[in-house]
Amino acid sequence: MTMLLDRSPGFGVYIHWPFCAAKCPYCDFNSHVRHQPVDQERFARAFETELATMRDRTGPREVTSIFLGGGTPSLMKPQTVATVLDAVAKNWTVPAGIEVTLEANPSSVEAERFRGYRAAGVNRVSLGVQALNDKDLRFLGRLHNVDEALHAIGLAREIFPRLSFDLIYARPGQTPEAWQAELERAIGHAADHLSLYQLTIEEGTPFHALHAARKFAIPDNDHAADLYALTQEITAAHGLPAYEISNHARSGAESRHNLTYWRYGEYVGVGPGAHGRFVENGRRVVTIAEKMPETWANLVDAKGHGITGGETLTRSEEADEFLLMGLRLAEGIDLSRYEAFSGRGLSTARLSVLQGEGLVAPIGNARLRATPAGMIVLDAVVADLAR
Repeated sequence: MTMLLDRSPGFGVYIHWPFCAAKCPYCDFNSHVRHQPVDQERFARAFETELATMRDRTGPREVTSIFLGGGTPSLMKPQTVATVLDAVAKNWTVPAGIEVTLEANPSSVEAERFRGYRAAGVNRVSLGVQALNDKDLRFLGRLHNVDEALHAIGLAREIFPRLSFDLIYARPGQTPEAWQAELERAIGHAADHLSLYQLTIEEGTPFHALHAARKFAIPDNDHAADLYALTQEITAAHGLPAYEISNHARSGAESRHNLTYWRYGEYVGVGPGAHGRFVENGRRVVTIAEKMPETWANLVDAKGHGITGGETLTRSEEADEFLLMGLRLAEGIDLSRYEAFSGRGLSTARLSVLQGEGLVAPIGNARLRATPAGMIVLDAVVADLAR
């Protein structure tokens, strides 16, 4: 577990499986429903090709984590997962025992498939539970019920060394008392990690139109802030404190892959709609892949990759991203690393004001973190510091 506790940013590989059995009304991720069976062999070959192209760009690296996200990666055959993981290992050094996470939906969980993923090399599963209340699961468009969710959690605990699951709170009509009871029930089933997100209304989703038409209402900012504070209090009391705004873990069980993002490490993104950020020829580049799965696969066949967008970041842009990501973490940021990106230190005048308002706090002389009050208004804190 020492790897999880060090602060090296790491080098991750993200694989995006874009297919879902149904599109959830709150989701703005790149996910697609297909009513005919997906040609998994074709997509596996395309992943292999794009991974090889990305290896040409990054050069030799040692991978610190692999994450299969989506979409619904638990719709993949175990053999598809094995093919992709083997391709990662062919292109970069993959030490034994590194974190390999697969996202799964309880409705697509089978013990045989889970054991197949484990045999392929997956050692951590992240379950999209979202609620422990059947009425709210229906509202959120989920295909599983609470009993199926608890069954999936039990299977995952048996088969995988590590487990996380997601819940969405600040749902319509949710009281602090109801959320406390649900969260404490969830903690009773959690192994070592929980991701707890407030319901947000994203443009382009069915929920955005329904919310605009006043078909439902979500808690206002004050109520949402109260639910957030309650979440921090309950998880900390049960030994799962927040190590990032929405993520909670027992010591040593933090998500290595997500820490790579928040610590502003490097990562390759492969698959439809995947993003990557890595250093190439001394500069940090952003890669963005074509979103439509079949179009992406055709591009890979034609050119060896499906990348259709991206940029090379300026030092100032790197510094701003580093601030935005790193201040999400309870451990905060290394001030000398910010100076290395930006070529200057943070404004002492702005730091003094924010510290006086109780929004940021120093950690010794070398680090800076957002306080619990600062986390709630983090975008404003970052905007103030980055000016």
